[in-house]
Amino acid sequence: QVQVVESGGGLVQAGGSLNLSCTASELPYHNNAAIAWFRQAPGKEREGILCIKWSGSPDYYADSVKGRFTISRDNAKNTVYLQMNSLKPEDTAIYYCAAARVGTLYCSPSASWYHYWGQGTQVTVSS
Repeated sequence: QVQVVESGGGLVQAGGSLNLSCTASELPYHNNAAIAWFRQAPGKEREGILCIKWSGSPDYYADSVKGRFTISRDNAKNTVYLQMNSLKPEDTAIYYCAAARVGTLYCSPSASWYHYWGQGTQVTVSS
């Protein structure tokens, strides 16, 4: 059973940084699946913000994070990272990691594209 676990959330002041981690255990050939980060703010729909393809190249889905957030993966550790810099109060949300099925090499901003989801980690940015 594949388990996706996020970590690294917390409370940070505006302008600060956080580095979220996503580990997908028991996912074979981890580098053969796209991994994405979504977020859901209170009262809003879940939105896809970034994804990393099997090749390691990223897709950005939220213009609001361009230039501030980066995604990377360490296949040896089955881990994907979301580095968030210059955080703003509007970045406050629960952040979810999602993994596509093995063999799904490309990304999509649609939540239905991904099969395995973590429980989420809270990110709160104070002004």
